[in-house]
Amino acid sequence: MNVEVRPATPDDLSGVLGVFLGCWRESYRGILPASAIDAMTDERAEALWRRVLADPVGELLVAERDGEVVGLTRYAVSDGEGAVHSLYVSPRTHGGGVGTALLSTAAEALRAAGADAATLWVFAANAPSIGFYESRGWQADGATRTQPDFGEPEQRMRREWA
Repeated sequence: MNVEVRPATPDDLSGVLGVFLGCWRESYRGILPASAIDAMTDERAEALWRRVLADPVGELLVAERDGEVVGLTRYAVSDGEGAVHSLYVSPRTHGGGVGTALLSTAAEALRAAGADAATLWVFAANAPSIGFYESRGWQADGATRTQPDFGEPEQRMRREWA
């Protein structure tokens, strides 16, 4: 089963929400406190992704397998620096190459846009995702933050291209 990575459209909202909420409610269970997971209601998630889909800054890509959205990533270049703002993969497809396809496509696009490096943020407690990023050349750079929207510590990871 091949994965097709393509630009998202407003028609993808339902699929995007399914992947995003699946990650919050399944993949993050045991990683984030229950209160953080429960705070991501259907309504809050829909408002968030409607804003993202309407935002002209950056690109939102979806990965489809057999006509179903199974992953998404959002990235942008600002002042010559690339950033991966989101990467979510349906818990049903973990380990199937979806995350790698999305991250590789985003990295290639960032390089093509002139970025010499890129950063991303990951929940500090999310060891599986940190391991995924490290295995693809990303390294923690020591920066941390806690966004009010999510209330959980994050660490920044960086990748430079030679």
